[in-house]
Amino acid sequence: MPPLEATLNRIPTNGIHANVAIAGAGPAVVLLHGFPHTWQLWNHIIGPLSTHHRVIAPDLRGLGASTRAPDGYDAATLATDIDGILDVLAEPIASVVAIDAGAPPAFLLATRRPDRVRRLVLMESLLGPLPGAEDFSPPWWFGFHAVPGLAETVLHGHEADYVDWFLTAGTQRRGVPPSIRDAFTDVCTGSEALRCAFSYYRAMPSSARQISDAVSRGRLAVPTLSVGAHPVGRALERQLRPVSDNLTGHLIPDCGHIIPLDRPQELLNLLTPFLSSTA
Repeated sequence: MPPLEATLNRIPTNGIHANVAIAGAGPAVVLLHGFPHTWQLWNHIIGPLSTHHRVIAPDLRGLGASTRAPDGYDAATLATDIDGILDVLAEPIASVVAIDAGAPPAFLLATRRPDRVRRLVLMESLLGPLPGAEDFSPPWWFGFHAVPGLAETVLHGHEADYVDWFLTAGTQRRGVPPSIRDAFTDVCTGSEALRCAFSYYRAMPSSARQISDAVSRGRLAVPTLSVGAHPVGRALERQLRPVSDNLTGHLIPDCGHIIPLDRPQELLNLLTPFLSSTA
């Protein structure tokens, strides 16, 4: 169930319908989750942010209650999805906070539409081929998920165990509330749900080309905050540093990959002043 402050809305955008949690009033902030998440990744973040912001937290294409589209899992299409949500909600400009698979489309939206993104926060992700992450080896599941049809076949009937592994590893074995675990398990239960989830990995080559093209055309001009934890650490910050005009980097100690659930207060301590700043 959504927090008391949030309402769920079904919003048409870019040929799909996105399930979007909305809370609060004020300057808009979009929250983009990753794999294997839904908007509920932000359950501990939405309430505090909504006291001063209109918080917009969609389920990404194919995940949660959003349309299980046959294609469109590359970063550029996902960025257009978010652009369309803001159009429908009559928000001409918004800050964007993104983690994991949500970070590449957030980066593209900010580089392509700097008029639309006021501030950008990117967490625990890598931006395709950009230099700076050479010491980071992609985890084993990147290749496993990328092979069409393989993971769907192998994991059928074992989805909950598989998701549990990610939730345990992503919180340094601290775990997540059962309601959130169940929501994330639903994202990966059944062959069609698995296909959508793994389509993000299968679209990575296209997303990488889109990121390279964006960087070749111009710099990231909007004020940006890079937040690392384990395992990405400062690799994302190193990728962003040469292409950003205004970058702040931060590393949260003793924190797993799923920052909004593992260390929500530490994250809020970074987000609140950054998103409120007018500098």
